[in-house]
Amino acid sequence: MQVIKYPTRDTWASLLARPVFDSTSLFDTVQKVLDDVRAKGDKAVKEYTEKFDKVTLDAIEVTKEEMAEAETLVSSNLKQAIEMARRNIWKFHSEQQHDLPEIQTSPGVYCWQKAIAIEKVGLYVPGGTAPLFSTVLMLGIPAQIAECKEVVLCTPPNKEGKIHPAVLYAAKVAGVHRIFKIGGTQAIAAMAYGTESVPKVYKIFGPGNQYVTAAKQLVSLRDVAIDMPAGPSEVEVIADDSANPAFVAADLLSQAEHGVDSQSILITVSEKIVEPVLEQIEIQLEQLPRKELAKKSLENSKIIVVKTLEEAVEMTNEYAPEHLIISTRYYMGVASNIINAGSVFLGNYTPESAGDYASGTNHTLPTNGYAKAYNGVNLDSFVRKVTFQQISQEGLTNLSNAIILMAESEELMAHSNAVKIRLVEEKEVEVRESRHPR
Repeated sequence: MQVIKYPTRDTWASLLARPVFDSTSLFDTVQKVLDDVRAKGDKAVKEYTEKFDKVTLDAIEVTKEEMAEAETLVSSNLKQAIEMARRNIWKFHSEQQHDLPEIQTSPGVYCWQKAIAIEKVGLYVPGGTAPLFSTVLMLGIPAQIAECKEVVLCTPPNKEGKIHPAVLYAAKVAGVHRIFKIGGTQAIAAMAYGTESVPKVYKIFGPGNQYVTAAKQLVSLRDVAIDMPAGPSEVEVIADDSANPAFVAADLLSQAEHGVDSQSILITVSEKIVEPVLEQIEIQLEQLPRKELAKKSLENSKIIVVKTLEEAVEMTNEYAPEHLIISTRYYMGVASNIINAGSVFLGNYTPESAGDYASGTNHTLPTNGYAKAYNGVNLDSFVRKVTFQQISQEGLTNLSNAIILMAESEELMAHSNAVKIRLVEEKEVEVRESRHPR
């Protein structure tokens, strides 16, 4: 890791730059795959699966028999762990359910808001270098709570044409309705456009590599909604001299092992913890099965020493990390000034891994600085907030002058007339009733 001490503000932008591949350069390549799947459906999906995943599939949908087999292959201990995670994720996300009750904004004018589930959602779970069954839980459980009518999942098969058993078991636990052995751009295309086998969905969720990111960006232009722009995983730790160097090193490595383009940042006000952290990284790194990936990731990672916690907070808000761990003596005070982060972990005993798996919060979070404008996936991601209103004659009369004046000032006379015609009708009714009293 690079160590930078007391950088000046004019160097922050370059210092905090991420090792992110520009997915727009892939648009031409990705667009061809999207167009082929749109035109040829399942045939194109199978062709690209054979090309990219090196496996020939007769059928792309996971069968009931495969689901049953997967359940027998998952250990009872892992099933118990998944159940604990499911319970906590369900509890946290179910508390996010609420409608705006009916309110009277002015006499006779009633407004309210209702949360309605997105009917068809698609979940993408990468295969790559690890079976991310935890992502299945993070996406499937909120969709289940929201009561989405059709939840489909796409994930790439291995060389034997199989899906990892834990992924299939997590999908069952999370209430996923249909599962397809499709990865990469062709999976995004299949869910965006629909094929003979894969239903078209209204919104696509989930992380992926640069090709998946580019595909999601392209299909979102006119065909389907997406959760957020997503990129390589990242973590930042803010630490002072109260932090445990072994804990800090473990947290930095937990993101580094995701992939070569992941990034880990330590911002500290204590020079004396820098060497102990570096020593712990070397010790712990050698114990990791994925140490070669982690080593490459650490080449993009940094330890930055600053003078004050205020400066650390300011730099953090500029970086807008996906995951932020605050390991300082007065972490609640530091946290109160954080405005840009995907998810925040407080204190020495709150590792980012807890949020990745079992604490209950969602681990599908904005990366690459998008935490300045986006939040992570939550229950609201799977619903639409539809507003309703009901206005009485008295209520419309009370609003009419303002509506008419504003509409005519915008030169939208039909808008104005939609109110005036009702006022005229109301007066005519009043005249008729006065002539013919009941």
